[in-house]
Amino acid sequence: MIAYPDYLQLLPKTELHCHFASTMSAPLFIELAAKHGVTLPATDPATLFDFEDLRDFLVAFRFAHDVLRDPEDFERVAYEGVRSAVADGSLRYREYAVNPQYFAARGLGYREVMDPIISGLRAAEADFGVGFGIVAAINRRESPASAVEMVEQVVAHGLPEVLAIGQDDLTPEDTEDPGRFIDAYALAGRHGLKRTAHVAETPFATPDAVRVALEELGCERLDHGYRIVDDPALVDLARERDVVFTVTPVSTTICSGWTLDEGHRIRAMIDAGLRVAVSTDDAMFFRTDLGREYREGLAAMGVDAATAKTIALDGIEGAFCDDETKAALRASFAAEFLALDALLARP
Repeated sequence: MIAYPDYLQLLPKTELHCHFASTMSAPLFIELAAKHGVTLPATDPATLFDFEDLRDFLVAFRFAHDVLRDPEDFERVAYEGVRSAVADGSLRYREYAVNPQYFAARGLGYREVMDPIISGLRAAEADFGVGFGIVAAINRRESPASAVEMVEQVVAHGLPEVLAIGQDDLTPEDTEDPGRFIDAYALAGRHGLKRTAHVAETPFATPDAVRVALEELGCERLDHGYRIVDDPALVDLARERDVVFTVTPVSTTICSGWTLDEGHRIRAMIDAGLRVAVSTDDAMFFRTDLGREYREGLAAMGVDAATAKTIALDGIEGAFCDDETKAALRASFAAEFLALDALLARP
């Protein structure tokens, strides 16, 4: 028999909301910084990732991209990140946010970034059976015109692994303002790319960002979205459209200062009948992993086994992969659920 935290750890999982640069381990981050002469504020993982709030974290997130320069850097991060997530959280499928604009500012072209990432992820898929997709993410600190240019690159190269576009970071004014990038999203939609966006995440965000993302940007799923619970009409809209929200429990304790308990906004989203899929967001920076998000995050919010399985399955429904891949994942998850349910210690 196994205890409930172990059950949550071992549940098969997808991850739909993780940023590629954050899937490297802290030791590898420090190693690559030394390799490329990047000065870090600290070289002790115990203090390197101490952040006061979201803005403080984003500064560190941006300079993390400085340590990824050579093809072997990208390939190693891709491969080792999958191996760790399988061991730590029973990962079965993952979609990565990759910001081409961050790397362009560092002199790396679109294919110089995407090709080695895909190579590393393909190798990991062969060894561990973990499928993947990529979300090309707009850096909101850049201009709307730059966002259109980035989407034009995505379309021009047509890599089958790049399934969607998204948007993250904050604008130069430290706001979300998702509608600023409507032209980029319209272009993506015309070319059949899926769409998502970081919205309604922070204490200073508004629920209207959810409306903009759904009705003006054409997003099929949303990242975070916690402020939606402040607007019952938007909750109804998202529920009717069967929108999946990729939520990241541990990061909210740092970026928003919320306590992981039964009063958490994620729990309110679940109770309102919204679909949520749990992810890490930025595992290295928040000292988390996919297993911890379930084992500690869901448990602290009072989520029971049946709901945890629903969350795991919603990760399949929200994925941007094809129907055949989804069907295979559902069958695999169903078999693993049966085995774990038989082992779960009952109170």
